[in-house]
Amino acid sequence: MPVDRPGLTFRTDYLDDAAAWQAVADLLDDTFGIDVTALDRFGGPDPTCTAFAWFDDAGACVANLSAFALPLVVDGVFLHAAGLQSGAVRPSHRGRGLYRDVMQAALDHCDAKGFEAVALLTESPGLYERHGFRTLPQHRFSGPPPEDGHACPVRRLHIQSDDDVTLLCRLLDGRKPVSDRFSPMRQREMFLFNALLMPDVKLDLLEEGDVVVAWRLDEHGRFELLDIVGASIPSLADILASLGISPSRVIVRFAPDRLAWDGAAVQDEGDMVLMLRGAENLRPEKPFALPPMAEF
Repeated sequence: MPVDRPGLTFRTDYLDDAAAWQAVADLLDDTFGIDVTALDRFGGPDPTCTAFAWFDDAGACVANLSAFALPLVVDGVFLHAAGLQSGAVRPSHRGRGLYRDVMQAALDHCDAKGFEAVALLTESPGLYERHGFRTLPQHRFSGPPPEDGHACPVRRLHIQSDDDVTLLCRLLDGRKPVSDRFSPMRQREMFLFNALLMPDVKLDLLEEGDVVVAWRLDEHGRFELLDIVGASIPSLADILASLGISPSRVIVRFAPDRLAWDGAAVQDEGDMVLMLRGAENLRPEKPFALPPMAEF
């Protein structure tokens, strides 16, 4: 671990310290405009999370990075992986190697825990290439809607409802990976947090299969499927029939290999990129994407 510097103290695994957690939240709010204390409603940060940070003598967090367990399925094979998130440095403390310190501490932690790979999302891929990360291109899948689906009763869920959150937690804890190509096997906290951050996303329970579908209509009125949570994955035709939607076009934001539907893969060109650190062959053979509700 880094040696303390004048006026600065290095701390790790401090998320059960209310004052330190608030200091980290202040850093992330100031940097990204996101209030992570909303996680407190869902039980707080991911319990597998280990955080690494520099604090100044006044108790302010000036640099932070967190590592958490992110079990993945990649080409049908389970991967013992970790994710990195909440990386930030205050402008007043940049250029002093503080982020390098928290990055190295996080990677040392992941190596010591035996993780086979480490993933992150970033707008600055060059910052992480020096640490052995490489970019994995993501895709969305576009095509005409399927026909002749089987409809079942649907109930709208609301992230503001404690009962609905309890139901979502149960399904998230027992969910089936949404794709064999690339998919997280958990991510309860981030799904719920992203549901708060994306109020245009609808969460509908298909009662017949006890499955929640996260979807929205994009700016062009196209049906956009973001994630599916449950012990089984219904076909896209059954989803559309149950929702009573007949769009002119469908966009699926994850590999549709379990949807009984094929869409054309279109590589994403957004600023945020997915990066992976691990063996060179740890990459899906076919186009894929991380479901937006699991983004970290």
